[in-house]
Amino acid sequence: MKLTSLTPILNVSDVPASLGWFEALGWERGFAWDDESGMHSRQPTFASIQSGDAEIFLCLDGQGERGMWISWFLSSLEELEAAHTRAVDLGYVISQEPTDEPWGIREFHLRHPDGHVFRISAESG
Repeated sequence: MKLTSLTPILNVSDVPASLGWFEALGWERGFAWDDESGMHSRQPTFASIQSGDAEIFLCLDGQGERGMWISWFLSSLEELEAAHTRAVDLGYVISQEPTDEPWGIREFHLRHPDGHVFRISAESG
């Protein structure tokens, strides 16, 4: 088996608010859907958010689970520090400050309002 992509689905309580949460961090909106009006909805119940080749689906009160752990890998320590600074400036919950791990990774943990935790990492050496 060879995967061409892997897309997690996050169960969220508010899709527009979750889109905004990610967009404030620099992600871009992919699609937004609801069963009544279809694509490009202003009040979506299912949507995607993208950064580079990474994509996450957001589902209103269904599919997936709350409290998922997902790792983001950044290309440099400078990007990691910039992401941390941006999250702090936005008042987002940091559940672990940037830490150098013994396996050669620096990471911090960012908590989404629905309890999802993003382990944001970059190689430290």
